[in-house]
Amino acid sequence: MKHKPTRYSSAVGKIWVLATFKIKYCHKIFDNLGVRQLTEALLWQAFDKYEIRCKKVSFDRDHVHMIIDLGLNSKHEIAKKIRGYVGFKIFRIEPWIKKKWFWNSGFWNPAYDIRSMNDVATYERYLDKQYYSGTGQRTIAVF
Repeated sequence: MKHKPTRYSSAVGKIWVLATFKIKYCHKIFDNLGVRQLTEALLWQAFDKYEIRCKKVSFDRDHVHMIIDLGLNSKHEIAKKIRGYVGFKIFRIEPWIKKKWFWNSGFWNPAYDIRSMNDVATYERYLDKQYYSGTGQRTIAVF
C-alpha cells in the first residue's frame, strides 16, 4: 500500500535514489567552508527550480551525496539539471573558484553515480557520517 505517493499528470509514485557527484580533478574543494555552503545553497535552489524532492545532502572533501526523488526524470536528466545549474552559478558568483582550481574546465566530473536504495534509513545514516557530517565514517559496508 502506498502512503502519500507523489502525483504527476499521468503517473503516481516515487523513486528515492542516492546521487553522488564528484568534483572534476578530485580537488578537495569542499574543505573550503564558503565553497561548501555556496554549493549546498545552489543545490537547494536547483531542487526548487526543477521541483526535485530531496531528503538530505552531505559533503565529503571532493564529492557530494544526496537522497533525491527521481520523479518522472531519468538519471541523466536529473544529473544534467542539478550539475548544470550548480556549476554555472558557482562560477558566475565566485569566478576565483574557476581560476584557482578548474582553469577552462567544468566544476563536476562527467561521471556520476545515481543508484536505487533498498533501505533509505541505511543511506541516511551513511550521509550523516560523511567527512563534513561529524564522525568520519568512510564506507557503507560497516552498516
